[in-house]
Amino acid sequence: MKIGLTGATGQFGSIVAEALLKSVPAGSLVASVRNPEKADSLRARGVDVRHGDFDQPETLDAAFAGVERLLIVSADGDNDTRIRQHKAAVDAAVRAGVGFIVYTSVGHADSSSLFLAPVHRATEQFIRESGIPYSFLRNNWYLENEAGSIQAAAAGAPWLTSAGEGKVGWATRRDYAEAAAAVLAAEGHQNSVYELSGKPATQGELAAVVGSVLGKEVPVQQVDDATYSSVMAGAGVPEAVLPIVVAIQAAIREGALDIESSDLEKLLQRPLTPLSEGVSAILNGAKA
Repeated sequence: MKIGLTGATGQFGSIVAEALLKSVPAGSLVASVRNPEKADSLRARGVDVRHGDFDQPETLDAAFAGVERLLIVSADGDNDTRIRQHKAAVDAAVRAGVGFIVYTSVGHADSSSLFLAPVHRATEQFIRESGIPYSFLRNNWYLENEAGSIQAAAAGAPWLTSAGEGKVGWATRRDYAEAAAAVLAAEGHQNSVYELSGKPATQGELAAVVGSVLGKEVPVQQVDDATYSSVMAGAGVPEAVLPIVVAIQAAIREGALDIESSDLEKLLQRPLTPLSEGVSAILNGAKA
């Protein structure tokens, strides 16, 4: 059985590859990557590395050839670009005769107000319409997305937010990636939708976890969206990105990521990594 991974050299896909290499033969893995030279370490371990670029659909036919189970990791970029790229990947999977698609979606993709949701809603629909059995991994929010705030708190800054008491189901990227590996390597997940989430927590609760790791109080500063945008601009966030970071705060405030689910623990067959451990890893990585 050939298992194909897109984005296998990315932050998420590389962890999926690492997890799979512990449970399946390297020769059964196919890494579809835009820059094959970046996958030399995978090739050295026996993984079949192929050139596959969502912006060059003709490369995907060879990249997916012979693949029975395929992980499509959602791409980066604006919504229109991502939708086009994802459609190209799904169409190529159909042409290649792929038998099962695992797709990294977002929490409550079919109804979420999160600005990212339209991409995932459209992609889930493409996959359903393809007729290929699927598993949608609706990832909530990576703890690593808060690295900037965590590092700022370590440097003495308050925890700045305009999300109010909105809750987020933070979990570590590794937990989400290892869940994807578990679905790829096992049978019985056809036509499934998993809401993958940690225990929902407020910004204040996460700041308290960060404070416990740092051994000091991290004050929470609640502001409005305009102030949040202004402070982020002053911190060096590019102007084009400001509407995105503000939209995330607004979506959290509105409850878009307040999702209670035990699906992630069930797929991992273990407790989730404690947020304190994830925060420590982020801080240690920042110091390295």
